[in-house]
Amino acid sequence: MGGMDTWLRFNDGRSIPQLGLGVYKVTDALAADTVQVALDAGYRHIDTAAMYENERGVGRGIARSGLPRGDVFVTTKVWNDQHGYEETLRAFDDSLARLGLDYVDLYLIHWPAPRQDRYIDTYRALETLRADGRARSIGVSNFHTHHLDRLLRETDVVPAVNQVELHPWLQQAEVRRYDAAHGILTEAWSPLARGRAIGNPVLDAIGARHGKTAAQVVIRWHLELGNVVIPKSVTPDRIRENIDVFDFSLAADDLAAITALDSGERTGKDPDDHG
Repeated sequence: MGGMDTWLRFNDGRSIPQLGLGVYKVTDALAADTVQVALDAGYRHIDTAAMYENERGVGRGIARSGLPRGDVFVTTKVWNDQHGYEETLRAFDDSLARLGLDYVDLYLIHWPAPRQDRYIDTYRALETLRADGRARSIGVSNFHTHHLDRLLRETDVVPAVNQVELHPWLQQAEVRRYDAAHGILTEAWSPLARGRAIGNPVLDAIGARHGKTAAQVVIRWHLELGNVVIPKSVTPDRIRENIDVFDFSLAADDLAAITALDSGERTGKDPDDHG
C-alpha cells in the first residue's frame, strides 16, 4: 500500500506526492488525529489552508507522527481577506506559527478574488517567500486560464500548481491543457465531487471489475490523468481505502465511461464570482 511511490516533479525542480490528504471542513480538534492516521497509512502530503482554521491541529498531527520534517509535504493557502503584498506576508507568518513549522512546501493563493484585483500583489509576496526559502514552492488555486494569463505576464515565477475543483462531473479539460502547456501541475480539490462519486452506477460497475470501490476508481482516474489529488476524509478506514489505489489500472473503456460523465457541474463557487 502507500502513495509514497508516486511523486510528480514541479517546474522548479521540486516534487510533490501525487496523492495527499485534504482537510477542508475538518475541525481543528479532529485534525491532529486525522493527519496522524493518514501519515501512519502512508500519506506524505497534507493540504490545509488558513480558511480551514485547522492549521494548529494539522501541525500537531505532523509533530506527533514522528516523521522527519523533510518526509511530509505541507501545503497551506492565503485567504481572500489577506490579499495584498504586506498582508500576505503577515498571513504567511501567522500560518507558519499555527503549523509550528519553519517552512511550508507549497503556498497557494486560495482564490483569485478578482473583484479585489489584488492577486498580482499577493503573488509577488509569494515570490518573496519563495526567494526566502520559507515557501519552497508557490502556486495558485481556483485560477481560470484568464487569471493565469495575467499572472504569467505580470510576475516572474510560473506557478508550480493550479489547484481547482476537478472530478468526473467537472473534468476541467481546458484548464488541464493550459496548465500542461505552461508547465503547471493541475491539482484536484473535491476530487470525489463531495461524495457524489459514491454509489454512482457507472463508477460502481468499473469498481466491481477491479475489486475496488467507486471512490478508489475516481482517485485512480485522477492519478492516471496526471492530476495531484487530495481526497478528504476523517474516517480512518476511508483514509486508508483512498490510498489503496496503486495496485490496479483503468482500462481504455473505463476511462471513456468516466469521460462521458463530464457535465461542467460545480459543487463549489465559480472563481470569477468568489471573493
